[in-house]
Formats: sequence, structure tokens, C-alpha cells
Amino acid sequence: METQTQRGTRKMLWLAIASFGFAFAMVPMYNIACEKVFGIKLDNTASAVPAASAAVIDENRTVQVYFDGTVNSKLPWSFAPNQASLTVIPGKLYEASYSARNTATFATVGNAAPSIAPNQFSGFFNKTECFCFTEQALQPGESKEMPVRFIVSPDLPKEIKTLTLSYTFFINDAATAKLATAAPAAVAAP
Repeated sequence: METQTQRGTRKMLWLAIASFGFAFAMVPMYNIACEKVFGIKLDNTASAVPAASAAVIDENRTVQVYFDGTVNSKLPWSFAPNQASLTVIPGKLYEASYSARNTATFATVGNAAPSIAPNQFSGFFNKTECFCFTEQALQPGESKEMPVRFIVSPDLPKEIKTLTLSYTFFINDAATAKLATAAPAAVAAP
């Protein structure tokens, strides 16, 4: 005969397994919701540079790319683009940069979430190198230049004359905690 404690333990175990399964399923559901419902393409990987012969580059066509940068309130950083905009020729590789500074008295780690506006054209903006691909650690008072290399696809519809590349930096609590526990050990080492 099963005791009430054993039944309660079994229920708690099933609840824990179900919670884990639900949490595991949230990542793809979030990606689907962002892409299908809101039209936001979440892509944190480098895009392959298109072959030169894949599209004809029209040297007379230009697109204005604006840059924006914000920081979530939990991350004690200042973060901004180093240029307000660039005039680019679709199909050519360009580089822009952002500056970040840790204003806290302790080391922090952040992750950047990129977005393109208008969001339905995000597939035409290809990042080949970006600080958003990895977490960024800054020591107290440290500043860092963060480059992004990109290509605006020549397949971008001709009526689109402007795009905005925006980043929001969020604190990475787990990596910040790990950095905080590793720092005293690094200082204590001879």
C-alpha cells in the first residue's frame, strides 16, 4: 500500500518533469512566435557572405542604414552606436561599431539582442561578424568598441530606402555570477 508521502513525492516528480518539458519547449515556441506573429527574425549566427556572382550590384542604388543602441535597466552599462547612419550600396560589405562602458563597480556580462526595422525586411540584412554572437564581459569602468560587419542584400525591394539596425543589451545573470565567483580566485592566485 502506498503512503500519502509516496503519492505526494510521485506527484512532485511528475510536476518537475512536466515543468522541465514546458521550459524546454518555450525556446522554439518563442522563436516561432517572434517570427510568425511579430515578424521578427531572431538570428544570432553569422550569415554566409553571398557569392559575388549571386547578384548584380547596382552601384547607383543606395540604402540608408540607421543605428540604435539601448540597454536594459538591469545592466549598468552605457551603450551607443559610434555613427548615426551609413549610406550603403546593397551587396557590399560594411562595418559599423558601437561603444559600451560598464558604469558599475563590479564586472558584468551582457548579451546583445539585434533587430532590424522594418522587421519584415530583416532577412535582407546579413551580419557576417557581430558582437551579438557572443556574451560580452566588461570589468568595472571598462569601455569596449564593438564592431558589426554586414551586407544589405541586393535583393532588398527597390522601394525600401532605409533600414535600422538596433541592439538592446541585457544582463547575463548566470555569466555575471560566474565571473564574480571566478574573480576572487584569480586575484588570490600567485
